[in-house]
Amino acid sequence: MDLQVNVAAPSVMHIDLNSCFATVTQQAHPRLRGKPLAIAAYTSAGGCILASSIEAKKLGIKTGMRVRDAREICPDIIVRENDPDLVRDVSRKFMRICADYSPDVTPKSVDEIVMNFAPTRDYHKKTLAEIGREIKKRFHDEIGEWIFCNVGISTNRFLAKLASSLHKPDGLDIIDHMNLKSVYSSVSLTDLNGINVRYQARLNMVGIFTPLDFFDATDQTLRKQVFKGITGHYWYLRLRGFEVDDYKSERKSYGQEYSLGKKTSDPEKLASLIMMLTEKMGRRLRSSGNAAQGVHLALLYDDWTHWHRGHKFNEFLYTTPELFRKAMAIFSEAPIKKVIRKVAVTCFDLIPIDFMTLSLFDTEVEKKRQVSRAVDLINDRYGEYVVAPALMMKSRKTVIDRIAFGGLK
Repeated sequence: MDLQVNVAAPSVMHIDLNSCFATVTQQAHPRLRGKPLAIAAYTSAGGCILASSIEAKKLGIKTGMRVRDAREICPDIIVRENDPDLVRDVSRKFMRICADYSPDVTPKSVDEIVMNFAPTRDYHKKTLAEIGREIKKRFHDEIGEWIFCNVGISTNRFLAKLASSLHKPDGLDIIDHMNLKSVYSSVSLTDLNGINVRYQARLNMVGIFTPLDFFDATDQTLRKQVFKGITGHYWYLRLRGFEVDDYKSERKSYGQEYSLGKKTSDPEKLASLIMMLTEKMGRRLRSSGNAAQGVHLALLYDDWTHWHRGHKFNEFLYTTPELFRKAMAIFSEAPIKKVIRKVAVTCFDLIPIDFMTLSLFDTEVEKKRQVSRAVDLINDRYGEYVVAPALMMKSRKTVIDRIAFGGLK
């Protein structure tokens, strides 16, 4: 028998900052407020736009466009490179405010979080809508008057995210069993998080053209005809407001990559870049309490060909020098020395550091690990690369600090 919708009271809140990279810049520079602004990886004509301000979005300037295309739409658009320090400062304040309302706060990206109020339902004397409005006001008062956010409230993460997208910018919406079908009737399939053009085509093949069609499809149809497995059942539950996405997957690797603004084949510059990427990767590895046994290196050349290789080693890698030596050993195996446009370093086969047993004679290894942990604490407190290997000095001037898209671990 098919399930009805989840009739429980909403307990999940999804919050995302509107046009984060752009509005943070406008907050810091008042003369840019109210003007079309694009934040790009590079300000040159071929630079990719990472975020556009609310004013620019209204003109049709979107993430992923090239700067030259944005200038065709709006010749007067202001183009700036991102300021990671500003964004991180706002993100920290954003997370700190949200943590005041629930112990179960999950960052999804630097500007997006999910809050579960189920553990604290009996402690709040306010409705979630009132809490959402209070959080909005605190963002305005404590972070900045130009910082806006969307709040979505529902019974699961999927619908809370959908609710947060309904009235941008600065909206607050609730989806529950009372208005679920009316919301589905107002959006398209690709407005649903997780449904891209490929999945849309797959749904269309079985006669599902709208979210309402999707909702009305049987569990068996989604399992057998559309998704060919258990994923179809998860969608059946998700669409009805039941939680299936509240899980924490086991981390299998850590990696860093960088696209070079100035492509090069200079081994010294590339070694310096690999050291910087390895240091960032190593800090994340150590902060997770793990060591790694494998290292993978990938190179994308200027002619768009690529080379990659990974090795597993009979030792545990923990410090930046240990990881760097292995990465450079793999780099030396690259058969062709061509101009490189992108480098990626990954460590894998993770093992908790507490599970590793050192020999009584390995005191030198433990000393190096303690030094690495101490350096990480200094850099965490005082800023990126305050203490860094000498080899990184040149790359610090050429490698631009970036904030990654996607989930935060």
